[in-house]
Amino acid sequence: MAVIHQAQLVPTKLELIARWLPAQPWCPAGAGTPEAVGAYRFDDPDGEVGLEAHLVRLAGVLVHVPLAYRGAEVPGAAERLVGTMEHSVLGRRWVYDAGGDPVHARVLADVVAGRAQQAVLVDPAGAPLPAPLVRVAAGGAGTGPEGGVVTTAAVAGARVGVVRVLDGAAAAPAGAGTLVGTWPGRESPALLAWTA
Repeated sequence: MAVIHQAQLVPTKLELIARWLPAQPWCPAGAGTPEAVGAYRFDDPDGEVGLEAHLVRLAGVLVHVPLAYRGAEVPGAAERLVGTMEHSVLGRRWVYDAGGDPVHARVLADVVAGRAQQAVLVDPAGAPLPAPLVRVAAGGAGTGPEGGVVTTAAVAGARVGVVRVLDGAAAAPAGAGTLVGTWPGRESPALLAWTA
């Protein structure tokens, strides 16, 4: 379960994403200000890393931004740093692109293998919160060759792919375990990520 605090964030998640996106080679040109579409979360079994992926629309294009929230800076990961934020309950958080994060890679592998699932959201007292608008689950095996606007990384002994632009066709390599999702306006499952 993911505990959601009613907290003040400075900057907000969307502000942090908006600052980081223009420097990404896959970001649409002339993107402007991103608009939140929805998000989904995974649980870190060790309870140390927050794992949340955002879907944002900018310049008419739907973009997928998985993030890893950490309570300390990760040595040697400066190239993946999205930025820092102040969380009124948890303090300073270092926010990384989760596409290269080892905890994200491990949890993604568990989800696509059916050993884990999307996090259930609760408040600090344990009361359930409304289900997120973005619903994700394991998909079938990739059929390859991979395609679409995807970033890949070798992480924790696995190859992880994150589909960055969701408005086009994307494919996972043959045999890869896949993560698919739906959201308002998208009823048929779309490929979001894969691991092989």
